[in-house]
Amino acid sequence: MPDYETFEHDVLVIGAGGAGLRAAIEASAAGVRVGLVCKSLLGKAHTVMAEGGIAAALANVDERDNWKVHFADTMRGGQYVNQWRMAELHAKEAPDRVRELEAWGAVFDRTKDGRILQRHFGGHKYPRLAHVGDRTGLEMIRTLQDYGVHQGIDVYMEHTILCLLKDGDRVIGAFGYERERGRFKIFRAKAVVLATGGIGRAYKITSNSWEYTGDGHALAYDAGTELTDMEFVQFHPTGMVWPPGVMGILVTEGVRGDGGILTNKEGKRFMFDAIPENYRAQTADNEEEGWRYCQGDKDARRPPELLTRDHVSRCIVREIKEGRGSPHGGVFLDISWIKQKMPNAAEYIKRKLPSMYHQFKQLADIDITEQPMEVGPTTHYIMGGVRVDPDTQMTRLPGLFAAGECAAGINGANRLGGNSLSDLLVFGKRAGEFAAKFAKENSLGKIRKDQVDIVAREALEPFERNDGENPYAIQKDLQEAMQNLVGIVRNEGEMHEALERIGNFKTRAEKAAITGNREYN
Repeated sequence: MPDYETFEHDVLVIGAGGAGLRAAIEASAAGVRVGLVCKSLLGKAHTVMAEGGIAAALANVDERDNWKVHFADTMRGGQYVNQWRMAELHAKEAPDRVRELEAWGAVFDRTKDGRILQRHFGGHKYPRLAHVGDRTGLEMIRTLQDYGVHQGIDVYMEHTILCLLKDGDRVIGAFGYERERGRFKIFRAKAVVLATGGIGRAYKITSNSWEYTGDGHALAYDAGTELTDMEFVQFHPTGMVWPPGVMGILVTEGVRGDGGILTNKEGKRFMFDAIPENYRAQTADNEEEGWRYCQGDKDARRPPELLTRDHVSRCIVREIKEGRGSPHGGVFLDISWIKQKMPNAAEYIKRKLPSMYHQFKQLADIDITEQPMEVGPTTHYIMGGVRVDPDTQMTRLPGLFAAGECAAGINGANRLGGNSLSDLLVFGKRAGEFAAKFAKENSLGKIRKDQVDIVAREALEPFERNDGENPYAIQKDLQEAMQNLVGIVRNEGEMHEALERIGNFKTRAEKAAITGNREYN
């Protein structure tokens, strides 16, 4: 096809976060040619922003932990609407994926006897999160990239995919453009893996990077496969609320795992007032027991600050709506209080939470070793996504696979912290393995040039309009509508209004205009 630059691979992976890199590594190890397309630069995927750790029942800190307990925690946290087979595979295989990452060079925090250290996190019965301070996602991506760069993978940075290409029902590649020059490109492949992350940028307040615009969800849906559980959006309880320019930036759950407490403007630890019945037996009913748990007392129960994210977020919203919030519309998260319990508290906080210390010092002029943080819920993760086979990660369209946040099933109605990073490793590996197997059993499909021409023409239409609306204005209005109408607490009337507005946004988007030329547009 002379009109478009064309590349051929056995397996094409779209997305270069944890799931995409792991899929590409596994497919390449199977002896097939692999192409990896990423929207920004390699190493800039949203996975680097993950902080707390990788959930895996290694049982290094508490020998009572095992995959069955992890499975039970995941199912209960997801309100038992999880795809049980995915939750089972995840719990069973996560320990091996973490050890594998360690063998590839990941430098985890250590126990005194040299094993991988694990920390407490919300909804997990035992300390389960393997971590690197509060920069675990960054270390994961560094390790996967350092290992993967030697596997012969072709990487296409700063490329945006516009559509998946099909031959009948089978997916046979993708069509997109290079963002730097705006040139169109065709990627032919025997199998395609979607690993594009989430949809957080549909909301005004989010912890997600600019890349998280639901690309994989849209690509899969437009190609004709199913999305499921899309109503389940997770709002992380603790994002920054002040100053306005940093609103939504994540404050890791590790702060609470290391002893941080949530208080309202009256200084009350309000989480003790709302412990769900199905968690009551596992949750401390007094402050002293909660502190002992954070310090590793195996006979203590977890503090209520470490209940599941959906519950903690609702409790914070309740405090704010009832007038007990902090000055800037959040609540207080305080780790500095532990100086009452240990003489070297400041050094402990800086060692365990180095990113949080620098984040608040630089962005909010707050020393978290001395002052409480102001936090509030931030859009963080979508449990819904592409419906996949739990064992192979293939969609109902032959040749199309999905892994990571853009795939649905493992988390049900709510994700436990730390399960995302292990999900990326477990199902990224499986997607790459079975995509390679599919590629070996099938040949390249036949691409229809008329299908490509239509998509290319539609992509260029905004450049030809002189009186259309700026697309950023439409995106801003979408984010406002989603934030105000489809947030943590929803009702039927507001959701109907949101649907009406989204229909209007679609009409506006069809008439949008872009100024300038195709470079970086």
